[in-house]
Amino acid sequence: MKPIHVGLLGIGTVGGGTWTVLNRNQEEISRRAGRPIHIIAVADRNVERARELTGGVVKVVDDAFAVVDDPTIDIVVELIGGCAVARELALRAIANGKHVVTANKALLALHGNE
Repeated sequence: MKPIHVGLLGIGTVGGGTWTVLNRNQEEISRRAGRPIHIIAVADRNVERARELTGGVVKVVDDAFAVVDDPTIDIVVELIGGCAVARELALRAIANGKHVVTANKALLALHGNE
């Protein structure tokens, strides 16, 4: 079965924790989902730190829009915070036919109906 490809936007405190949990529990998460789930790209302003955290096993970029526009990514996990850019990224991901997951309460409170 085709794996689910995930793009992670932001790998700070929350994004780093998400990276760790998804990788540590990858086998169980894949079993429950019925197919493999892989983070294949990470976007963060601090590319060096992101490469260090991911161990160089995924594509790391400083342009979150490149991840949102990547046709191989099925799910975008937005963890950058703020509202303006996060909103733009989420709406563009949805327009590109991707599912969006976010922990951004401010974004949902202000723009959730969009």
